[in-house]
Amino acid sequence: MEHQSSRLLNASLVSVAVKQSFVKLNPLSMVKNPVMFTVEIGTIIMAGVSIYSLNNSSQGSFAYNLCIFLVLFATLLFANFAEAIAEARGKAQADSLRKTREETPARLLLADGSIKAISSNALQKEDIFICDAGEIIPTDGEIIAGIATIDESAITGESAPVIREAGGDKSSVTGGTKVLSDQIKVKVTAQPGESFLDKMIALVEGASRQKTPNEIALTILLASFTLIFIIVCVTLKPFAGYAQTPITIAALIALFVCLIPTTIGGLLSAIGIAGMDRALRANVITKSGKAVETAGDIDVLLLDKTGTITIGNRKATAFYPIPEVDELEFIRLAALASLADQTPEGKSILELAQNTYPNVVLTPPSNATFIAFTAETRASGIDTADGLSIRKGSFDAMKLFAQKHQFEMPSALIVQVKHIAENGGTPLVLSRNHQPLGVIELQDIIKPGISERFERLRKMGVKTVMVTGDNPLTAKYIAQKAGVDDFIAEAKPEDKMNYIKAEQQTGKLVAMMGDGTNDAPALAQADVGVAMNSGTQAAKEAGNMVDLDNDPTKLIEIVEIGKQLLITRGTLTTFSIANDVAKYFAIVPALFIAAIPALQGLNIMGLKSPESAILSAVIFNAIIIPLLIPLALKGVAYKPIGASALLRRNLFIYGLGGIVAPFVGIKLIDLCIGLFI
Repeated sequence: MEHQSSRLLNASLVSVAVKQSFVKLNPLSMVKNPVMFTVEIGTIIMAGVSIYSLNNSSQGSFAYNLCIFLVLFATLLFANFAEAIAEARGKAQADSLRKTREETPARLLLADGSIKAISSNALQKEDIFICDAGEIIPTDGEIIAGIATIDESAITGESAPVIREAGGDKSSVTGGTKVLSDQIKVKVTAQPGESFLDKMIALVEGASRQKTPNEIALTILLASFTLIFIIVCVTLKPFAGYAQTPITIAALIALFVCLIPTTIGGLLSAIGIAGMDRALRANVITKSGKAVETAGDIDVLLLDKTGTITIGNRKATAFYPIPEVDELEFIRLAALASLADQTPEGKSILELAQNTYPNVVLTPPSNATFIAFTAETRASGIDTADGLSIRKGSFDAMKLFAQKHQFEMPSALIVQVKHIAENGGTPLVLSRNHQPLGVIELQDIIKPGISERFERLRKMGVKTVMVTGDNPLTAKYIAQKAGVDDFIAEAKPEDKMNYIKAEQQTGKLVAMMGDGTNDAPALAQADVGVAMNSGTQAAKEAGNMVDLDNDPTKLIEIVEIGKQLLITRGTLTTFSIANDVAKYFAIVPALFIAAIPALQGLNIMGLKSPESAILSAVIFNAIIIPLLIPLALKGVAYKPIGASALLRRNLFIYGLGGIVAPFVGIKLIDLCIGLFI
């Protein structure tokens, strides 16, 4: 995906947003934002008052009313511009994605083995196509045969190629990406128009954007404020009559617009859209704004050990046969048991076996049946026609397997398993004809700086949980070294989901990242489920976010993006309400100071006249919206500090700033107006 310029407002986006600012003046569009809809009604009324004042000065001069009308109209345009510029940035991303969806030729594999050239749009779900080096993958699918390097830069923006192969959790390919080497056979997993890329474009363009519960609640709160100030301003008219102080319609509308929270009302939609856009710029496709917002509130974060906390693939480092077993025979059997194991660990056992004994015979017997590794059995192996059965797997799985056939684990093997586990390794037990023969040691390398990341999450109030298929001793060692708060050892798919359910039942929000089909139930259960783009279609469908970079640590960044969204909304709400307090002291004394001289004490700004005070307040109210657009789009910088410290920062910087800024701004505008009237 081509990234947009780092500038928040570039010329092409601004021109699109300006046009949309006028289009969004449609009342059917404005009514979705109650605050700005009432401002639009006030603007329409002021247009009528301005025309009326051409021949009748009872409501003030034509020039004064026209100025109020123009400033209110500008306020509407500025608010619409904030939303439009955020949407334009997302649509620009969609245009970039759409370029990768151009019609691509496909080579359909027919039932008789022949190949037919067709259009990519003609491919149906379950069809099988062939892709060679240099060809574009026509649509989403799962590799069913072959291995190849894939250029995914059209989707992720990253130039480094990735390896995709049949079997395991790295078999998914996306339409629009390019095969760089070898040949792959792919089964189509999506109907035309329903590919992952099509969904991405729809999501980015905003077709599926819905207001989040938090945003809806805030909209209701702002609408309530607006209703209250409608009542206040309406009741001011009879009060002014009683005080024998004439109040023009322009003054009442100006007072109303300045007192309602127009700043946050004008920026609310932009903040939500910009949150999704920031996630997109981090190469995360979110299926709803709710997912981003929820990420900012999560309490528990589940992370796979391998590839997230550790460097990635565990590697076999040593073979430990029990004393009565020949080492060469042990290594040969370990290699044979790994021939069908498509996991990186299984491949590393073969590599270590060949490096240790280059002449070791790895040719499987004829008519052999390979037993592939599964998350359920946690074992793999081979059965031969002459009755030889070799298995290799986790200690607990192999212990149950041996006991089922009346064998016990040798004491020397148990001691070695414990020693490996206590030192952070993963022991795999090898058996021949159900009898345990020894241990294969796998080692993990913890990622540099990962403990500091977990400390940051701890400061955010997020509990980290490591999920691993390792035995409890190994899991405990890695968890302590990495600095996570809890761990789930020997985890099965249902264990992850049950852990998530248990946390949710206590009222906590849970996030998880996964890439395999076995992760799909837990991803669907989690409040925030992040699937990797390289993962299976089932995982991508189950999650509510997809990480295009396939970076398991991206969850931490997503949490920060979510918190930044909530903080930005909170700080601008604080600023907006504080603004209203200051504008109150600018307008109300100006309205009644002639009839009630005692109000002179409230005129702390020393504004020139009632007309100047009202006009200055309305102008300030309008220009503060575009001034805050960059902050709404970029977001308030997030720091992992406690809730109380965050509240103090909000009140001190944005609360105090929201009070001081209008006093300074309105006074400066009043001085400028004084030069002309």
